[in-house]
Amino acid sequence: MSYLDVLDPDFDFDTPEVHAAQAESWYADSPIGLLVLRYHEASELLRDRRMEHDGKRYMETHGIVDGPIYDWFVPMIVNHEGEHHRRLRGLSNKAFTARRLAALRPFVREQSERLAGRLTGDETRDFVTEFGNRLPLAVMCRLLGVRPEDYDLIGTWTADLGLVFALSGGGDVVARLERAVVGLYDYVGHLIDEKAARPGDDLSSDLVTAHLADKSQISREELSNLLVTLVFAAHDTTRHQLDNAMLAFAGHPDQWTLLGRQPELAVQAAEEVIRWQPSVPTVYRYAVEDFDYQGLPIAKGAYLTMCVKVAQRDPRAYKAADRFDITAVRDVPPLQFGAGPHHCLGAALARVEVSEALAALATRLGPPTLACPVPRMTPIGIQGPEVLPLRFG
Repeated sequence: MSYLDVLDPDFDFDTPEVHAAQAESWYADSPIGLLVLRYHEASELLRDRRMEHDGKRYMETHGIVDGPIYDWFVPMIVNHEGEHHRRLRGLSNKAFTARRLAALRPFVREQSERLAGRLTGDETRDFVTEFGNRLPLAVMCRLLGVRPEDYDLIGTWTADLGLVFALSGGGDVVARLERAVVGLYDYVGHLIDEKAARPGDDLSSDLVTAHLADKSQISREELSNLLVTLVFAAHDTTRHQLDNAMLAFAGHPDQWTLLGRQPELAVQAAEEVIRWQPSVPTVYRYAVEDFDYQGLPIAKGAYLTMCVKVAQRDPRAYKAADRFDITAVRDVPPLQFGAGPHHCLGAALARVEVSEALAALATRLGPPTLACPVPRMTPIGIQGPEVLPLRFG
């Protein structure tokens, strides 16, 4: 069995060592447990009912047994199964109906075109600050009915919530995450009271109305937790996906030029950047019972990491898997949104944002060029550059 030290500061999933491990077997060992390297096995295990998130165990594994982070993460919707999960998911689905997404698309397009206009000229710009962070933050606030003047107030908190999946990184992660949780819970409390008094045509108002009509359907505590979680889900992963898209195209300027000439490829291009440079390179699960998988004993409580970035370049699942090609029609969906009952609620919205952003940028600007090397990013957790200095040709 190969051993991959994912906690080594210099580790990177896109290396010959990792590709050799994938060729050898569907799994490898690591300091944090088994790594699942191939697409088919990762997809199956994400759907396997013998595996679950187990937020309580995840927190305790990282030494967090109480406090604001624990109180937010453990009751989160993804950490529930069965009827409890279906009840909360049914309410959350209201955010992502075809009608609501269709109504949001013109706003996403207008914001994308406006922000793309800020990047014209020859000077170097930080794409994260000028575009990657701003677009999903504006969309998330529009979806939830947050006032535009509050965007900057909650933007830092929503960005820092993603650190919950990088607790093994150490440093000031826990302190930043706790500040974000406390700040957002306080903000959401005021938002709930505001929507109760003056409801609007937004998701927050819909959820508050459901709570006031039947508190057994969703309690105040569940409502607060759900809104904080939706704020995080609608912002952090998408901002990093937009930034990662620029990294992908910076390495493939011919593909950018092609997209600029054929913006109708934007939807396909969004799928390819999600496959090639996912903002969620790993997804974890715990075993809830002892079982055997492909001859390998999996013990109850075992921690498995689905290596999404590696699996999405698995030549067993994708033709020409090692090529970034926006014209390719892929036969299987990306894994970064999960699978089964816990498939990401916001996947459709993320695709809308990335495709509209790519169309707006590529038709207005030449290929992106990195002004300086991007610091190495942690392979575990949500991944994307914090600063991305770009020049557009």
